[in-house]
Amino acid sequence: MAKAKYTGPAAALEQYEALVARFPEVKRKGAANPYTSVNGHMFSFLDRDGTLALRFSDDDRHEFTDLYDSGPSIQYGKTMRGYATVPHDLLLNTDELEGWFARSYDHVSRLEPKPTTKKK
Repeated sequence: MAKAKYTGPAAALEQYEALVARFPEVKRKGAANPYTSVNGHMFSFLDRDGTLALRFSDDDRHEFTDLYDSGPSIQYGKTMRGYATVPHDLLLNTDELEGWFARSYDHVSRLEPKPTTKKK
């Protein structure tokens, strides 16, 4: 069976991959649903509409949403706790977005690692 591919906007995927590439310690995962994670915690993802969401601490999320007039990420009718959507204009500005991605990564890196479910 062939692996599913991302069906959203190719330009958004290109921008997301360029952003992730600036962080050698972070690997982009997910073929059909691109995301990044650390210690078992997802901290960024690109939805099928081409909207990027980042996971922040409460303070960083409030600062981000106020600064960029952004809101929470809503997926399948559910609000993703801790996530904020990245406006399209900011997704195109990798230099500015890099700092926010780093803050998201730093926040999630400090969380207690999730136990693995893989069999040894």
